[in-house]
Amino acid sequence: MGTTIRTYGMTEADIRGERFKDAPKDLLNNGDIFSLTQPAMIEDIHRRFLEAGADIIETNTFGATSISQSEFFVDDPREHGGRKDPEFYQKIVDDKFLDGLAWEINEQSALQCRRWADRVANDDGRQRFVAGAIGPLTVSLSNSPDADDPGFRVVTFDQVTQAYAQQVRALLAGGVDVLLVETIFDSLNAKAALVAIQDVLAAEGKHVPIMISAAVGRGGETMISAQTTEAFWNAVRHVKPLSVGLNCSLGPDLMYPFLSELSSKADVAISCYPNAGLPNPLSPTGFDLEPADMGRYLGGFAQDGLINIAGGCCGNTPEHIAAIAKSLEGRAPRPLQQDLVEQNV
Repeated sequence: MGTTIRTYGMTEADIRGERFKDAPKDLLNNGDIFSLTQPAMIEDIHRRFLEAGADIIETNTFGATSISQSEFFVDDPREHGGRKDPEFYQKIVDDKFLDGLAWEINEQSALQCRRWADRVANDDGRQRFVAGAIGPLTVSLSNSPDADDPGFRVVTFDQVTQAYAQQVRALLAGGVDVLLVETIFDSLNAKAALVAIQDVLAAEGKHVPIMISAAVGRGGETMISAQTTEAFWNAVRHVKPLSVGLNCSLGPDLMYPFLSELSSKADVAISCYPNAGLPNPLSPTGFDLEPADMGRYLGGFAQDGLINIAGGCCGNTPEHIAAIAKSLEGRAPRPLQQDLVEQNV
């Protein structure tokens, strides 16, 4: 989404529109706001990815929580001699403007996705699905930002859960098919998101599948909580997700051994949507790999029996997704545990 937004040449004035013209901070890096101020562009992006061959598209809600949105609308107390701490973030999660903004972004983004997923599905007869994107936040529950106070946390588990719960409620109101906790660098943040999902689903009497996807570093560990892929799986398997996988972080070549390990351990579907290689400011997309490269790598993952769901994260355009979709035509998905049982019988 972010890569493709940049190709539209939007400016600060474009993202502000009339509604946010007096916002005190720059908003151009707040891509979720485009769902409110430039909905035609966001819907055009959804259309292009669907027509490129995507079966699942994500809502434009990666940072659509009160906590993440506060970075763009609330003064940083550290600039005035203060600090961000649980008292600060309690005001954030209780702030009616931020709470309402988070709801609106999530609900509208889900409705935009839903509209185009259904329209394209009706045109060609193949069902499409909407994944409610739930990102990792701008704060960590696992680590202290203060080297002199390792026990300090800027935010509490309950505050993070509260922010995620509002996001989940709004995504459900917008009609998503699945909830996707993604780009996880801190497993404790992810656990708060999963608690929020379970609480909201129970309260509303709904059942919506959950997808979980982590971002890992060169050693294969989640980047802040530093869990290996196997440890990460063991930390989240209790929610019985539809799928678990890896996304973002490394390019597909460096991701291979960690994906292979996860595939050998998990008894659910495996997803993989890597960046288009590593960042490269000289590349038109900001990343190294071209569509043909991504198609070759993801096709190789499928050939080796590692994945059930394939796609692309940062640096991937509709052309990349088209190449991935083409490379996967006719390839068998990784057998699930039940499939193996039935084959053995």
